[in-house]
Amino acid sequence: MAYGGGTFTVQNKVLPGTYINFVSGRYSADIFGDRGTAAIALELDWGEENKIMTVTSGDFQTNSQAVFGYDYTSEKLKGLRDIFLNAKTLYVYRLNGNGAKKAENTFATAKFGGTRGNALKISIAENDGGFDVTTYLEDMAVDKQTVTEASELEDNEFVVFKKEAELSETAMTPLEGGENGSVSNAVHSAFLGLLESYTFNALGLVSTDEQLKSLYAAYTRRLRDEVGLKFQTVLYDYAAADYEGIISVKNKCTDDEPALVYWVTGAAAGCEVNKSNLAKIYNGEFEVEADFTNAQAEELIRDGQFALHRVNEDLRVLADINTLVTTSDTKGDDFKQNQTIRVCDQIAMDIAAIFNTRYLGTVPNDKAGRASLWNDIAKHHRQLESLRAIEDFDTEMLSVEQGSTKSSVVVNDAVMPVNAMAVLYMTVTVN
Repeated sequence: MAYGGGTFTVQNKVLPGTYINFVSGRYSADIFGDRGTAAIALELDWGEENKIMTVTSGDFQTNSQAVFGYDYTSEKLKGLRDIFLNAKTLYVYRLNGNGAKKAENTFATAKFGGTRGNALKISIAENDGGFDVTTYLEDMAVDKQTVTEASELEDNEFVVFKKEAELSETAMTPLEGGENGSVSNAVHSAFLGLLESYTFNALGLVSTDEQLKSLYAAYTRRLRDEVGLKFQTVLYDYAAADYEGIISVKNKCTDDEPALVYWVTGAAAGCEVNKSNLAKIYNGEFEVEADFTNAQAEELIRDGQFALHRVNEDLRVLADINTLVTTSDTKGDDFKQNQTIRVCDQIAMDIAAIFNTRYLGTVPNDKAGRASLWNDIAKHHRQLESLRAIEDFDTEMLSVEQGSTKSSVVVNDAVMPVNAMAVLYMTVTVN
């Protein structure tokens, strides 16, 4: 008979032998969420329908034609360029995709519905017993294949070929009949419903519609306060929200009234947890009205309006604030500052990620387990302190205790967010 062996849970083995457990050493918390993700729903002439598209800044620069139907430099993509000046990743939903009609001709159908499909053309030239089939977007060749018959054609990023078609020479046969779908407030609701399963830092709405602004504000409040998804929403001229999760853009743009929302959404998403957008220079492409007097600028700040103001030749952020104006014992003036909200949101999302990925259903709720959670939270806060996002963190103010049930944990914590310098008071005595 062989000796006993294997692993053990408790020390109750009867057979002599060797029982060895192999376990990972305790790893420390290193979940520290990156910022830079924005979300927006837009009317587009091209693109996927009824789904959220994930576009990185790199994708946008190198592959915008396939995703949005236009070259990166196109006037049609000006708003997106403003977002990506500061955002790293964008979740985009096409508002007018549902019901959009696809352009087509004898040889192919546009991959997506929408008016941009009408800019597609198919050119076919004979080539040594076969055919060169070239797809053009306007006058730019975007795909070329050499085949003997249509069934051999492979669909590309712009068209789906009709495999049963009879190939014959043709010069630039256009696709026709492409139309955009209609847009309603219900489409925005569908977008917001899909967005609930994503994590992002800022949500934008480029609209003057008061009902839509109210919908987005209510959505933001519900997800922040009831679901725990922390982000801020950028709306045009909606200081009535009086809520730290809403940023209200006051400036009009001459070419598109609410268009500054694009840039502010990217700036809000991309601003690091230890930074502020205060005095940030607007480097976008829209013509922004920003000629406020000092008295008007003071009133904007008191009203919770995010605004650009003119400083010499530059347009700069007047104050990095949200719409909160009604303070209380639990939400003081500090909560008006977006830098404070970024710190609070970072802590909320990071600690949730640490708990959900490392403790939930895994670590026993005993003294050792709670001590481990305490250490992870403390390490996270020290990282924030090293980044100068918070200061004077005192571990004595952090406690992790068992809750009212055996499976619940109660954490009490205290942090002091750092804000960027905004006002200088100086007294000089001349002797």
